Amino acid sequence: MEALTIITWMWGRKYDITDVAKLYSGLKRNLKQKFRFVLFSNWPAAPTGVARYEIEDIGLTNVPGCFARLRMFDPKFQQHYGLTGRTVCIDLDTVITGNLDPIFDRTEPFVILQGANSTNPCPYTGALMMFRAGAYPELWKDFSLAAVKAIPFYEFPDDQGWIWHKIPDAAGWKCGENGIYAFCKPGWPRGFGLPLDARMVTFNGWRSPHKFHYLDWVRKNWVE
Repeated sequence: MEALTIITWMWGRKYDITDVAKLYSGLKRNLKQKFRFVLFSNWPAAPTGVARYEIEDIGLTNVPGCFARLRMFDPKFQQHYGLTGRTVCIDLDTVITGNLDPIFDRTEPFVILQGANSTNPCPYTGALMMFRAGAYPELWKDFSLAAVKAIPFYEFPDDQGWIWHKIPDAAGWKCGENGIYAFCKPGWPRGFGLPLDARMVTFNGWRSPHKFHYLDWVRKNWVE
């Protein structure tokens, strides 16, 4: 398989460097293949072992919708930051609970988490994406705030809706299958207990691991 780079994005004050360290620790414990971990952030520091770069389009972080990370699909951006082979984009609110190698060993040019939204009709969730260098450069090339406002959206335009518009038939990880879950979202079993086959759990929406740290499996796996 090609080289694996895993990136995460952080702006604002909802999460901090400690949370980056927790995600990095979970990845190191649960990936056998070699990987590089990269943080794009306007925070001035990063945990040891994590490469940190400034967010180039920081103005986009002032707009709801996570549009700044669409820059990942710009070939010049990929070349500048060494995004070759497979690149995984994973949200900070993800708790790693099992081996991830089977999840990332895929050959499609682009894969995105699907079926995690309970009310938003968009089938995609940007909490987990993987792409190969050079795939779908139009996601950035054709992007503008005017363009995303011109397509259907739920409460407000966002990057996952834009991706759905541009790649309506993208390959996916089905939420609730292959060990990938969104906490208390479609595919999640009744109650708060960790599913037996869980490999990762994303807390998309208003939920966060902080709010559920009293759960044993969160305390065990969301650690530095």
